[in-house]
Amino acid sequence: MQLYSTNNRNNIVSFSDAVVKGIADDGGLFLPVSIPTLPQSFFKDIESLSFQDIAYIISKELLKDEISDNDLKNIISGSLDFPVPLVKLDEGLHILELFHGPTLAFKDFGARFMAAMLSHITRDSTVILVATSGDTGSAVANGFYGIEGIQVVLLYPSGKVSHIQEQQLTTLNKNITALEINGTFDDCQRLVKQAFADNEIKSALKLSSANSINIARLLPQSFYYHYAYAQLKDKSRPVIFSVPSGNLGNLTGGLLAREMGLPVHKFVAAVNANDILPQYLHTGKFVPKPSVQTISNAMDVGNPSNFARIVSMYDNNRERIDDVVFSRSYSNLQTEASIKELFTAYDYVADPHGAVGYAALKDFLSEFPGIYNSVILETAHPAKFSDIVEKIIGKEVNMPDRLAQCMKKNKRSIKISSDFEDFKSFLATFAADKNII
Repeated sequence: MQLYSTNNRNNIVSFSDAVVKGIADDGGLFLPVSIPTLPQSFFKDIESLSFQDIAYIISKELLKDEISDNDLKNIISGSLDFPVPLVKLDEGLHILELFHGPTLAFKDFGARFMAAMLSHITRDSTVILVATSGDTGSAVANGFYGIEGIQVVLLYPSGKVSHIQEQQLTTLNKNITALEINGTFDDCQRLVKQAFADNEIKSALKLSSANSINIARLLPQSFYYHYAYAQLKDKSRPVIFSVPSGNLGNLTGGLLAREMGLPVHKFVAAVNANDILPQYLHTGKFVPKPSVQTISNAMDVGNPSNFARIVSMYDNNRERIDDVVFSRSYSNLQTEASIKELFTAYDYVADPHGAVGYAALKDFLSEFPGIYNSVILETAHPAKFSDIVEKIIGKEVNMPDRLAQCMKKNKRSIKISSDFEDFKSFLATFAADKNII
């Protein structure tokens, strides 16, 4: 698969190069030069396919002749080995639970797939830089934990992730280092991007990124949309996916699935107070701004990176994007009300991100009434936000054992400022200590 940079369509690289680089040399993100259309036979037989079958068929279509069939099967079976159930709440209303992986968040799909792919592609000493607003960091840390030749540096905003998320980020050792940044997620993301653009750093270290800016993180996020469709009983209804959205990687994965032929009527991009996308769809202007802290913190993004991919996929045509994407933003109070309503009406315990998805779906159905198959993506286990959820539903949330064990471990983080020179100095010392210069 050949990929181009969103900053220059003539800047073309192979899939392997794109995975290792993370970001194009010109600062753009990678997208396929051409997106293949899956055969109709695939959709005809999709109900009989497992999630791993679907992941393999799509990967093989995208990565023709780049990775052997046997290696591809091993990568998928080793990294995507957890269930992806579709829970029916009501006629036409479903929840796709994406939190059954090792770190109980949907980021496990992309992080584990990328870790397996990168370790297959390269044996060189590589430093993975990851900016996280919560779940990405722990998923990447878990996916790359103990892999020889890989060092992972996680950047997270101090005081702006949940306690449980911070425990997941900071309690590993070996090849995982957590940097606690005095700033916001946007500062973390900026530091990563500046590092990739700095010639001194690039000449000294082999860098890659495991954020959703990396194409190997993005591709597996298209797999579960197909599997959700496979689990729907009545496929005659138009399908709507409500997607909790922050850095827009999850939404971009869905759009990629649609471009490959998945019959999706509409994507509902549900955002919190960080309303960059709905404002763009309303005004036609993309105006990044400092992120606002909310209870759905994984979506606290004021300058979503994957926006560049979305506008590139649709030739910078807002009307085309608007035809496919509906987007609204919600306050903390509205999010809390949605958690309460889901529990009261359906006896379903949702985390704040899934609750934002529910609120946005309700608004879409109110504005565009019809008979649909609606699927809300539930992106994290509610136990990761138990301090919020339990107060709202008046009931204790069951904590999975792997989370409970994590809470007993000692936090290890290095605090630094959001100044790039401080980060650059850290990387120089880090590289010398790890003997990877």
